[in-house]
Amino acid sequence: RDRRGQNTVLAITLSSVILVFNIMASASSIAANIASKTKTKKKHFVAQKVKLFRASDPLLSVLMWGVNHSINELSHVQIPIMLMPDDFKAYSKIKVDNHLFNKENMPSHFKFKEYCPLVFRNLRERFGIDDQDFSNSLTRSAPLNSDAQGRSGARFHTSYDKRYVIKIISSEDVAEMHNILKKYHQFIVECHGNTLLPQFLGMYRLTVDGDETYMIVTRNVFSHRLSVYKKYDLKGSTVAREASDKEKAKELPTYKDNDFINDGMKICIDGENKKMFLEKLKKDVEFLAQLKLMDYSLLVGIHDVERAEQEEVESEDNEPEEEGESDGGGIGTPPDSPSNTLDSTKPLGPGEFDPAIDVYAIKSNDNATKKEIYFMAIIDILQHYDAKKKAAHAAKTVKHGAGAEISTVNPEQYSKRFYDFITTILS
Repeated sequence: RDRRGQNTVLAITLSSVILVFNIMASASSIAANIASKTKTKKKHFVAQKVKLFRASDPLLSVLMWGVNHSINELSHVQIPIMLMPDDFKAYSKIKVDNHLFNKENMPSHFKFKEYCPLVFRNLRERFGIDDQDFSNSLTRSAPLNSDAQGRSGARFHTSYDKRYVIKIISSEDVAEMHNILKKYHQFIVECHGNTLLPQFLGMYRLTVDGDETYMIVTRNVFSHRLSVYKKYDLKGSTVAREASDKEKAKELPTYKDNDFINDGMKICIDGENKKMFLEKLKKDVEFLAQLKLMDYSLLVGIHDVERAEQEEVESEDNEPEEEGESDGGGIGTPPDSPSNTLDSTKPLGPGEFDPAIDVYAIKSNDNATKKEIYFMAIIDILQHYDAKKKAAHAAKTVKHGAGAEISTVNPEQYSKRFYDFITTILS
């Protein structure tokens, strides 16, 4: 009986050993399998193409990285049937630390925040802008510096293909943008994107070395291919509204109301274009008055068709001939990238433009003394009529007298005077 008991114990022990062995073998096989999968993933990761963002200013490198990241992330988010109230308060943000890759161009630590991503995606769609084209314009090559300055010396950049303007704004501007965004979006929906107002396409906060910078992207008022030889910023006010000597010394100065009047300028467009332009202008300024916004301007850029043709002929005559060096001129689309609206349009002759891209352009009428293209849009709309503006109005009234055409007046008065002035410069 003892021997039989010993045999039973031995059998149980042996089967336990076999079971443990099988478990160990199975675990070893699973571990090998996981290791092999990890190796495969690692190899795949190393082989991935990584987009470099090179700009002389680290801030612009972060902007390029951030826009690329946000557009990629948005491509995985389903387009909602309609925007919700929370979408107008939403944001997405990402923090990057110990960033070793591309360190010569990118800061080691930065944060990128996008405000109301779904709202701005919806606005881009309503303005006929493809997200991938938008990303390409802002990330394929570094944005360019502009010598133009906005209100209070705000800095500007344009995308490398000159389709978009990137403006550095204040935290107060961001707050005002949040205040008006819902009504602005509704207005754009109702007018089907057919407006002279700025086309707001994205708003961001970039944090580099603890410093926060706010940026907003809009469609460029001017053309990416037709050069502007003269530009004006018009408010319908005559007090202190002329370009300074410092401004006049620039390559392309921004002239003002008194300069426009003294130059004897007129915007010569045909009756149909004038009617459509003034209808848009009226709706836009009424909307701005409702929002208690003022101090905005009409930016006017003038392209001289004959002058541009002459300059092109002269530059071709001065160019040395180089065989085999031509790259087809301009900026082309790489074979493996999605088609860019800029590159897929039919060839345009002198003074011609694509109205889907140059949305603010109007041709001069056939009877005009000069063949010109005018680019006209309302800019700088984020100035709210608050206590500070009321105080400025009182001070200027004391200085210049009650009848003076000062720029700081209440929004209703501002919109009416602005509209009336613009009607007088159209012929």
